[in-house]
Amino acid sequence: MTDELPLAKALNAGLRKALADDPKVLLMGEDIGPLGGVFRVTEGLQAEFGERRVFDTPLAESGIIGTAIGLAFRGYRPVCEIQFDGFIFPGFDQITSQLAKMTSRHEGRVRMPVVIRVPYGGHIGAVEHHQESPEAYFAHTPGLRVVSPSTPNDAYWMIQEAIASNDPVMFFEPKSRYWNKGPVDFSASPSPLHSSRVVRTGTEVTLVGHGAMVTVLMQAAELAQHEGTSVEVIDLRSLSPIDYAPIIASVQKTGRLVVASEAPGSVSISAEIAATVTESAFYSLEAPVLRVSSFDTPFPPAKLETVYLPDADRILEAVDRALAY
Repeated sequence: MTDELPLAKALNAGLRKALADDPKVLLMGEDIGPLGGVFRVTEGLQAEFGERRVFDTPLAESGIIGTAIGLAFRGYRPVCEIQFDGFIFPGFDQITSQLAKMTSRHEGRVRMPVVIRVPYGGHIGAVEHHQESPEAYFAHTPGLRVVSPSTPNDAYWMIQEAIASNDPVMFFEPKSRYWNKGPVDFSASPSPLHSSRVVRTGTEVTLVGHGAMVTVLMQAAELAQHEGTSVEVIDLRSLSPIDYAPIIASVQKTGRLVVASEAPGSVSISAEIAATVTESAFYSLEAPVLRVSSFDTPFPPAKLETVYLPDADRILEAVDRALAY
């Protein structure tokens, strides 16, 4: 069965399915109960499953993560919601110093099936701490899995796969795409959680991105097609680990790679991909790997977000530079 859903509703359906399938799954976070969360992703779930399984927490991210760690020790599968990307840092110590290291610290005898949902990224006209892209901090941390869906179908399936994982998963949700509709196939077999995917085939330049950036890359690819340039687009889906096989195969075909992200470019996931592709496919490259990112500054006032965030024009400028070599 297939239905057309916004990404937020697809996440809601995936969470509902996980709650129904496993009584050990719990949802916790600020205002996720009667309100249904700031973005209404958990709307209706407390009424359906009760206050002991879907519950509001104090405004204390460190306490949310610390409580989730304790629940995981007792055999539960907690799913935490961080209200906005920039609010995650009070819980950063618990995530990177404790949650990420607990299984290794106990030599594999302890599992931490904790999912941390993080609405992230720009394009919603908000202020700093509400439009940030902190995913590289967590992809850099051994012991954490980091994923980000870009479509409603992936959102529905990936949240369930993340909850089923016995390792902690950082689940980054592109908040600007919450209201974008797309088909959700409830009867399909999901792709592996940590797999990248070619979402548009092409022959001259490869574009790689994740989350909300995939939509921008598809817009750029369509414009490039009108100009006579064939562009391939790859959705990363997983940021740690990264599935490089489709990326390397694409670069071996096109000879050119542009990596794009809403995050600042320095010491970023884009930089890691550029380095790895250069190491693994150097003799296939006809041009340097190019990166398109936000600027290395704090997120600006909302009226400047369209200047700060990469758009299709900046992607196409990089495509032109790659083709000029």
